[in-house]
Amino acid sequence: MVAINTILGAYGSTIDAGSPVNYRQGSDAEMTAFINEAKAGQIGAVIFYNANPVYNHPRGAELVDAITKIGLTISTNDRADETGSLCKYNTPDSHYLESWNDAEPKRGFFSFTQPAISTIFKTRQTQSSLLKWSGSKTDYPTYLENVWVSSLGGTTAWSKVLHDGIYEPKVGVASNVPQTAGLADSFASITKNYKANSDKMELAIYEKVTMGTGSQANNPYLQECPEPVSKACWGNYAMVSLATAKKLSLDQEVELDTLEVEVSVNGKTVKLPFIVQPGQANDTVAIAIGYGRTKAGKSANNVGINVYPFASIINGNIAFSNTGDVIVKATGETAKIARTQTHNTVMARQSVVQETVLSAYKKNVEAGRFKPSVITSEGKKEISAENGNKQEINTSGVSLWNGHKYNNHAWGMVIDLNTCTGCAACVVSCNAENNIAVVGRQEVINRREMHWMRIDRYYSSDADVEDAKGLEHASENPEVIFQPMLCQHCNNAPCETVCPVLATTHSTEGLNQMTYNRCIGTRYCANNCPYKVRRFNWFRYYQTDEYDFQFNNDLGRMVINPEVTVRSRGVMEKCSMCIQRIQAGKLEAKKEKRRPKDGEIQVACAQSCPTDAITFGDMNDETSEITKLLNAERKGRAFGVIEEINVKPNISYLVKIRNKEEKVVKGEGEVKEHA
Repeated sequence: MVAINTILGAYGSTIDAGSPVNYRQGSDAEMTAFINEAKAGQIGAVIFYNANPVYNHPRGAELVDAITKIGLTISTNDRADETGSLCKYNTPDSHYLESWNDAEPKRGFFSFTQPAISTIFKTRQTQSSLLKWSGSKTDYPTYLENVWVSSLGGTTAWSKVLHDGIYEPKVGVASNVPQTAGLADSFASITKNYKANSDKMELAIYEKVTMGTGSQANNPYLQECPEPVSKACWGNYAMVSLATAKKLSLDQEVELDTLEVEVSVNGKTVKLPFIVQPGQANDTVAIAIGYGRTKAGKSANNVGINVYPFASIINGNIAFSNTGDVIVKATGETAKIARTQTHNTVMARQSVVQETVLSAYKKNVEAGRFKPSVITSEGKKEISAENGNKQEINTSGVSLWNGHKYNNHAWGMVIDLNTCTGCAACVVSCNAENNIAVVGRQEVINRREMHWMRIDRYYSSDADVEDAKGLEHASENPEVIFQPMLCQHCNNAPCETVCPVLATTHSTEGLNQMTYNRCIGTRYCANNCPYKVRRFNWFRYYQTDEYDFQFNNDLGRMVINPEVTVRSRGVMEKCSMCIQRIQAGKLEAKKEKRRPKDGEIQVACAQSCPTDAITFGDMNDETSEITKLLNAERKGRAFGVIEEINVKPNISYLVKIRNKEEKVVKGEGEVKEHA
């Protein structure tokens, strides 16, 4: 790779080798040497600084006995975890929001932190502990200030960088082009350890985007957030491709019930549920790390299996793969997986997810759009978009409703399918903002997850559009599209017409509202919702020991947003478009005797989206970003999901455009008839 970039002249142009990032500065070779020395009794003292190698190192089991041979062992972890429980002293470090600190995330670029809250527990920042243990009487904030005052040349400069939170050098750091010497040796080493065209099974160990390395595994929001591709949560599993599943006689079609398999790697064996994963490389089995914790807390303990011991150590470096003796076979038992989506493809429902290719879009900005029509007693009538500002849909008078007029605000949302990566940050932020209960693995299996927002994942299918059965199966190497799905805040809301107690009503600003203390739990609204985005509280999750994940203790209650009520059992709930934020923004503007400015009010999902795929705002504001976007895309990429049923959603989606040059799929752009 270095040689290729050197030939291309990338160093100094597209690659800045003079400013490397310092996010991961660990040395696998030094850690391996430490374990060897600890086992030999050659280590006198060790401080595990926010590290848990007993759990997350392939040789963690060897450390269990080795730690007892060390005279002084200290852990600064926030709990007596797998490593800390073996140490003689536990000195919990303060949370970073409770601490003073500096950091150099990129060479020559510095950032600074200072406490945002007082310490919740009886902790002490590790830097302060090190100063005290060294005999210094200076506290760490003073020590930090003295160092930077000396470096920057005065207290004024220090006050400025502390205020800004960052310090960037005025003079660039010299670029160092990596040396290409030794590449031949590296290539020889690779070919020695990895054989091309091998028919042996290979283990691929990966991180879930929601769980990561497992350091935050005790966070129930992360445990219950579905992994964007497999849509599974509360545990890990063994995944293989369909071809490999057939080869292993494991290709049975399942939903939540699946087979249990035994995965053996170089003599070590674990048992896991099994998933067929479209698009995965053949002859590989993939398992996520981050699970199998034993001393993390209620939410993490004994959830899934720890597969860190399966990682390889090659030439002193950890490789999260294994090409050794990898065997996968069925145990004869069945297992259940907590999954929030079990259908894999969109099954030619162009009214739900719409996409096209770049070549077609260049010719026609409405490429990929599904233009629905309905059959009425007066004959076929095409649905057309009208009434510019609100992007309402007119069906030539075919409607059960009288319509709404929004004289003040008209809140809406646009979601760009081109930009969404399916990371699920919006799902977690929605949970935290709106006090959404975590229900646990069994309730997810019972199809009772409470997420107000979900990320629907669809695979492409090779089947013909008329082959209904074949369309249920994903391609061997499918394309994937993610679609955030939440309450569409319909102008012609089907839920509102069937509620017998007016618990769900329409606001004067275009929102579909829920009045919790009026709801009697008939669930008529959920049955009538075409988007299936309503959730029902089957139990009192915040007062029942069985669901003791976050709201049942004093610490967990600190997570609760005081601006949002905590719902009880028997109540229907769904996306409120963060009404508490809307009201707070309106009140603040009212105090200043003005209208809210675009961008002042932001919903949690849009605020947390790392790719800005979600645009929220007032569609009555001609200067708002959402209005400009809709004006530009109304006769282009903007569409509503299931437009033909005429519920007039206030949430619009933008057609996904794939940057590939190929013919447009058969039938794209054609008008489909729906009886």
